Amino acid sequence: MRVVFMGTPDFAAHLLKEIVSRGHEIAAVYTQPPRPAGRGMAEKKSAIHLLAESLGLPVRSPKSLKNAHAQADFAALDADVAVVAAYGLLLPQPILDAPRYGCLNLHGSLLPRWRGAAPIQRAIMAGDAESGVMVMKMEAGLDTGPVALTAKTPIGAEMTAGELHDRLAELGAPLMGDALDLLAKGELRFTPQADDGACYAQKIEKAEARIDWRRSAQDLHDLVRGLSPFPGAFFEADLGHGSERVKVLRARVEEGAGAPGAALDDAGLIACGAGALRLLRVQRAGKGEMGIEEFLRGRKLVRGVTLA
Repeated sequence: MRVVFMGTPDFAAHLLKEIVSRGHEIAAVYTQPPRPAGRGMAEKKSAIHLLAESLGLPVRSPKSLKNAHAQADFAALDADVAVVAAYGLLLPQPILDAPRYGCLNLHGSLLPRWRGAAPIQRAIMAGDAESGVMVMKMEAGLDTGPVALTAKTPIGAEMTAGELHDRLAELGAPLMGDALDLLAKGELRFTPQADDGACYAQKIEKAEARIDWRRSAQDLHDLVRGLSPFPGAFFEADLGHGSERVKVLRARVEEGAGAPGAALDDAGLIACGAGALRLLRVQRAGKGEMGIEEFLRGRKLVRGVTLA
């Protein structure tokens, strides 16, 4: 198959390697443009941009695909199919229609549950017990297209969004590879999605990451897992030198009761609206991730003092 690959973050890297390894021709790799990053705000290429260059593949990084020039350039590639995985730009109808067999998307949820931008995070934040990846044919609606292939995986009770991301990337690469092989033989079949059970995985807003200790320990545990490692659920506390924002990257639900946000011991056990949350791995602003013992060395979460 002659393929246009469209992706940006690490999630798509396994997939690009898989397609190349199966002998399909990559007409071009589309990825988002370099963005300023780091303290120096130097422009940084995406993970897929760097991978494509290392594989000697032609890279295109338009800021938009809405203009006629970009659409004509895309159509001129004369692709059999476009493969899309976490690309991050809207595909207008002329782009969807240009490849001979349309555009196939690798989506990180069990559709129709969690259509939209943040399916991995939302699944964990909602306490879902299962997730998966699906190969679907893209259409004008948001993740509403018919589905061809599915791979499922359980979400472990302590699994973070980062860990689920990696698991789905591993499952998704061979799944899309199989889809392309079937498509080349004319044997790929699609089933329309049901509308029942559809829900949307909205982009994570900054305000959602703040820990509200009035919520139950289980809810906050799922929040921590769903936002780890990025952007990270956080609280603010005065630890002796002014207010400091602290991200929580690992936690555990334990028994305990007290005023929400109050420290119940000197080892990171915090009272919630119901139950208590044991902080395990945290990160201070501008610092690396650390265990709660290291974080508390030289400072205290004083019993009864409420965290913000």
